[in-house]
Amino acid sequence: MSKVNLSDFLDHVNRGAVIEGGSDQHRFMHDAGQDALRILAELNSGYRTAKEVRDLLSQLTGRAVDESVTVFPPFYSEFGKNLTLGKDVFINIGCRFQDTGGITIGDGTLIGHGSTLTTLNHGVDPDRRADMIPAPIVIGRKVWLGAAVTVVPGVSIGDGAIVGAGAVVTRDVPANAIVAGVPAKLIRMTGFHASHT
Repeated sequence: MSKVNLSDFLDHVNRGAVIEGGSDQHRFMHDAGQDALRILAELNSGYRTAKEVRDLLSQLTGRAVDESVTVFPPFYSEFGKNLTLGKDVFINIGCRFQDTGGITIGDGTLIGHGSTLTTLNHGVDPDRRADMIPAPIVIGRKVWLGAAVTVVPGVSIGDGAIVGAGAVVTRDVPANAIVAGVPAKLIRMTGFHASHT
């Protein structure tokens, strides 16, 4: 049993400290993962009303999920407790969020089906490969991620941006930009600004 509690662990990863393989933090992460898997097994094992989905997501994240949030299962997360969803967020079928390092999704954002958000890198040294380096993903307000987008650790996506289907986002995306490709590159600006309402 790990000696680390949730608050300790979140303090550790949110300051970007390494999760050393075999450490108390590593054990805590795996134990917390079992709780997330139990909740998601219930979420993904049959039909759930929109309210039931939100209630299970609230259990997963440890915080109330606004009634304006819509998630179409199946939905996957290996941790859950470092995931923050704004209002009017829509997450389509089959998304995978590795939120241990922190994922924040702003109000009015749309996440296309099959998208993957990852917040942990492994150590480069093969003898330290079990070590994980957390880096948060921050997605602004009224962002649209197309289908099957991958966002890697440490990336921020600005308000009003659009990410084309199948893109792999490896660097920050400016507000109101359209990016696409592997790796994602600027295509053009939208010509609009995301309002605060």
